[in-house]
Amino acid sequence: MSADTSTTTGHVRKRRGWLIAAIIVIVLIVLMVVHILTGAKTKPGNPPQVVSVATVSLGDMPVILNALGTVTPVATINVLPQLSGYLTAVGYQEGQDVSKGQFLAQIDPRQFEINKQQAEAQLAKDMASLAQSRSDLARYTQLHEQHSIAEQTYTGQQFLVQQNEAAVKVDKANIAQAELNIEYCHITAPVAGRVGLRLVDPGNFVTQSSSPGIVTITTMKPTTVQFTVPQNSLNQVLQRVNAGAKLPVTVYNSNNTKQLGTGTLFALSNQMATSTGTVTLRATFPNDDEVLFPNEFVNTQLLVDTMHNAVLVPTPAVLSGAPGDFVYLVNADQSVSVHKVTLGPSDGRHTAILAGLAAGQQVVTDGTDRLSDGAKIKIAAAKPTAAGAAPAAASSAGPAQHDSGKRAHGANSASS
Repeated sequence: MSADTSTTTGHVRKRRGWLIAAIIVIVLIVLMVVHILTGAKTKPGNPPQVVSVATVSLGDMPVILNALGTVTPVATINVLPQLSGYLTAVGYQEGQDVSKGQFLAQIDPRQFEINKQQAEAQLAKDMASLAQSRSDLARYTQLHEQHSIAEQTYTGQQFLVQQNEAAVKVDKANIAQAELNIEYCHITAPVAGRVGLRLVDPGNFVTQSSSPGIVTITTMKPTTVQFTVPQNSLNQVLQRVNAGAKLPVTVYNSNNTKQLGTGTLFALSNQMATSTGTVTLRATFPNDDEVLFPNEFVNTQLLVDTMHNAVLVPTPAVLSGAPGDFVYLVNADQSVSVHKVTLGPSDGRHTAILAGLAAGQQVVTDGTDRLSDGAKIKIAAAKPTAAGAAPAAASSAGPAQHDSGKRAHGANSASS
């Protein structure tokens, strides 16, 4: 029995050894697999973001005030009849350009011609009476010197002569009035301009100063544009105007797609509108092509001044967030940092930086949405630009707007 027991014990120990060895091998294999899988999931870090950059430059930046304006004619005349009568003729066509003194309409003058004839007849009668009274006064004067007539008779004759002289003056005034009325019957254009639609037809009876009148005449050229500027910008305009500068004004159509004309500022209102805090300005335009139409709404650009050697950045580089106005400044180690700036005027394409940047530095212009302070970047290849593009050309910038290029940026990236 003892020999069998020892043999059985040896077999058991041998099987335990193989089992322990197998377990150890399995554990090692599991550890290796876990190590391999864990190492595959480990990331070395976020890859650099591909962005577009631009170099801060120096250039000229126009200081422009934008406002909504209204084309206001130099003169708008509503021609009213100055006496009553039947309208017998109209001498204009609707929408026609007329010159000063050109015939417009005719009122029947016959009644006023009759009045003139009556006044002339009365004048002839009073002239005869005056001649008779003067002749009598001459005879009475001789008798008075001889003391042959009473003093009262002589004095009465003198008064009679004066009365007849006054009557003659009244008759002459009546004749002049009749002639003036006849002239008023022939209605002419008081100013040069364009007539509107016909307001009354021949055959109608018109009365003195009756509404709506005979016709309306509007001066087309030259013309003016009225617009307003806020009180905070008025001081700049006043300084330039008081220095004798002729400030240019450019007008665009209502949707800012077409330039309509250029002119100069020539008048400022004498008081501020308390309800809006603005003051009205007026600019004159030659309007030779008559493209500026009376009472048309237009967009105006008043060029107040031009900043020379201003620090300029592309407008898309300017962001707004928790730090305020800022840009992403490109560092030497190909990272970016949030850099606060003080903005100046903008022409739409470029924005002037009053403080915070210097010429030669680089700022991010595209791809800012994925950036944060300290992020690594990769600069994209530069795109070819059109030849001759000026960095701050006001003429090609369209309507300039102050701070027009600021874009809101995410709070996380702005505050990081």
